[in-house]
Parts: sequence; structure tokens; C-alpha cells
Amino acid sequence: MKKKLLLISTLIATQLFAKTIDFEMMDKNPTRIAPNTTNEILSFNSSIKDSVHSIVNISAKRHVDTGLDTLPLQMFNDPFFKRFFGDQFGNQFKQNRVQRSLGSGVIVSKDGYIVTNNHVVENAEEITVTIGDDTTEYNAKLIGRDADSDIAVIKIDSDVKLTPIKLGDSNSLMVGDVIFAIGNPFGVGSTVTQGIISALNKNKVGINRYENYIQTDASINPGNSGGALVDSRGALIGINTAIISKSGGNNGIGFAIPVAMVKDVVEKLVADGKVTRGYLGVAIGELDNDLAKVYKRKEGALVLDISTETPAAKGGLKRGDLIYSINGKAIKDRTSLQNTIASFPPDEKIKLGIERDGKDISLDIVLGDRSTLVQIQSDNNTFLGGLKLSVIDSQLQKQFRLPVDSAGILISDVEPKSNAEKVGFQAGDIIVQIEDVEIKNFTNIETALKKYNKKYKRVYVNRYGQTILFVIQ
Repeated sequence: MKKKLLLISTLIATQLFAKTIDFEMMDKNPTRIAPNTTNEILSFNSSIKDSVHSIVNISAKRHVDTGLDTLPLQMFNDPFFKRFFGDQFGNQFKQNRVQRSLGSGVIVSKDGYIVTNNHVVENAEEITVTIGDDTTEYNAKLIGRDADSDIAVIKIDSDVKLTPIKLGDSNSLMVGDVIFAIGNPFGVGSTVTQGIISALNKNKVGINRYENYIQTDASINPGNSGGALVDSRGALIGINTAIISKSGGNNGIGFAIPVAMVKDVVEKLVADGKVTRGYLGVAIGELDNDLAKVYKRKEGALVLDISTETPAAKGGLKRGDLIYSINGKAIKDRTSLQNTIASFPPDEKIKLGIERDGKDISLDIVLGDRSTLVQIQSDNNTFLGGLKLSVIDSQLQKQFRLPVDSAGILISDVEPKSNAEKVGFQAGDIIVQIEDVEIKNFTNIETALKKYNKKYKRVYVNRYGQTILFVIQ
């Protein structure tokens, strides 16, 4: 009797649940696509075979001096050791060896232009290319490279007819699209792996300054960097760049630079040998849940700080402004703003959509040249003996645990064994003054370096609330 009551209760509950929740059922008998006859095989060979012929292997070489770095420098200069081993003691341990990096590349023109990753050819003294399974080596010339996007262009002169790859449209991609990763790793010939697009617009990976990756589960193995990500038609949709892996093997998370970004950067590198980008001159933060309470919009890039004498300052931007559009195009977050601004050339006039104190306003701003900032940083790296300098933003504040009101230029990295490291600079230090010039932006640094053109300079840094003075030359 109890079992019957339980069965009846269960049946009633099931019926009530079915009435409460109206599930939308899909067709129980979907059509499955298969080869039409037993003599047919499902294959993408005809779609991608031409693309495979567009992939090359790249070998980049540079000479490095190595030695027994674990032995103290004083030991090599010690008279005791020189007495027994001669004045050349220490030099015996040093070697000059060739360091090689291997990667892949994609032929994009009949006259020999090849696209690859910047990290494949960075600092190379010699670049050689082999095409497909052919062992013939071609010397390649570096046309230009862009570290911020990790894209580089090289060129070869070949008597062989080259097969440039066909370009696809990365703006029309969808999650779930079938794709193929093609590379030529280690010079063993072309390889193809299959997968799908796992995600789009991945921009917080932390690999490059400008990120908008295609994520895929197709295997991108070591040596495939710089190779092609193609759709099921064989059209190029991205350049394979990196994987997330603890072991070095494939874990199903790979990233490729979309072809739309690649095309823009390549055109600039071929034309000028470099990429010049516009800039605003602002520190930008994300609109998190707490901040969203005081704004009408739930998406945008929040202005946290504005450097003096920059396009942002001249154009009327203020702290607390929420930038939600540029030329009518929606700005969703910090990365969206950064990538959009970088897509414009210097001196371009743009229209910003701003939310300020609950009101919508528009500002016309003429962008500056970001390369001038890069040049200042480059000069400082040489002059200060190995410092990497960055404008303080919300991401760096979290990374280095800096106070919200931190002001100055951040030392984000110090080159190992450099003069800067010997002087005592550390990553996380904030340069607040050089001689009598207060440092709030890169323009101030440039002013200080020009004003005090002498051998020794005093540099004041803020190290977690404590002011420290260093003397540099």
C-alpha cells in the first residue's frame, strides 16, 4: 500500500512539474550528415591543402656569451687564482654559442612577405626560412616587428612560385566554428591539427599590450608559433601565438591573433617598418559592480587619471569620466578602449562619448603619437641603465600593491645584471623626482633629462611609502 501511494505521489509530482516548466524540446530525430556512399570519406583536405603550402618554418639565430654565472665575479679577478691559472683564468669558462629559436610563418604575398610572431625573430642576427617539406633554406630580411601585438614581417627572395594564403574575416567568427591550426615546427614539415573556436575576444591573458585573442582547443604545439589558424575553407583567420600550459604540452587552451589585427599591423610594418599608434594619455580602470552603482551604464572604461599636456588633458577629459563610445563604436571595457585608440594613427581626430555626473556629453580629441612615449622609455632604458617604465594604472596598482593615490612613473621591471640593478632600483619603485623636476608623466622625465644634461643625476623613488635617493649616470 505504501509503495502504491509513493508511486502515485511521484506520478502526480512529475505531472505538476511538467505543467510548471514548459521545456522547449528539440527534434528527437535530427538529420545526421554523412558521406553519401561507402566509397566517400569526410575530409577537409581539398579545403586546406593550398593553405598548407603557405606555411614555412623559421629559424632565427643569435650569438650569446655564456659562462659559469654561478661563480662570483670576484673569483675570476682574484690574484690567488690568477697566480696558479694565469691571467686568462675566467675566460676559460666563457663560451660563445649560437642560440636558436624555431617557429612558423605564413606567406601573405607572391613577392615573399611572411608574417610570424615577434617573439620568434626578436633579437635575431640571422633568419632562415624553409618552405613546406623542401629543405632548401632562404635567407630572410626583417621588414619590421611590433612587440606590443607580437607580430613581425620578414621577406624572402625565391625563384620558386610562392603560394600566399587567402584571408578570411575574423570579425564574423562564431564560437563552435571548426578550425585548423597549421604550422611547420622544428623543420620537420607541415603539421595540421583540428579543433573549434572555444572563445572570442579574450583580452586579459597578459601576454601582450594589445590583446583580442581567438581561443581554440586545436593543438598549438611548440614551434607552431607564427603559424596559421584557418577556417574550414582554408582561409586565414588568425596567427597562432601562445598556449596556456603548466607542462609545456597542449592543454586545449591556445590563442591566435585575429587576422583583422594582423592585417592592420602588417600593412603598417611593410609601409613604414614600424607601427605608430595614437594615444590619449589617461590611466583607465574597469567599471566593477560597486562603481557601476554611480553610473547609468554598465559598460565602459573609467578615467582614473590624466597626464598633463596630453591629448586627454587638452581635450577636456576629467577624472571619473566614463568613456562608452568612440566615433559611435561601443567601448565595453578598459581593453576595448586601449585597442580602439591604438587602431587610430597619431593626429587623428576622434569623438568620445562620455558619461559625466549622469549626463551624456561628447568630446572631440586629436590623438597624440604613442611612439614618442615609447621613444622616451627606450631612451630612459639606455640612460638609466636597464629600467622598464610604465604609466601607473589600475592593473599595475593591483600587481605591485600600490596605493590608489600613487603618483609618478612606475619601474615595472629592472634588467638583470644591468647598471640600474647594481645601483639598487627595484621593480615596484615609483620615480617621483629627477633633480628638481617632479615626475608625474613621461613628459616630465624628458624635460628632466634635457634640462640636466650632466654626468650624474639624482633620482628620487617612492618605495612603498619610503623615499629613496639614487645617483645615476
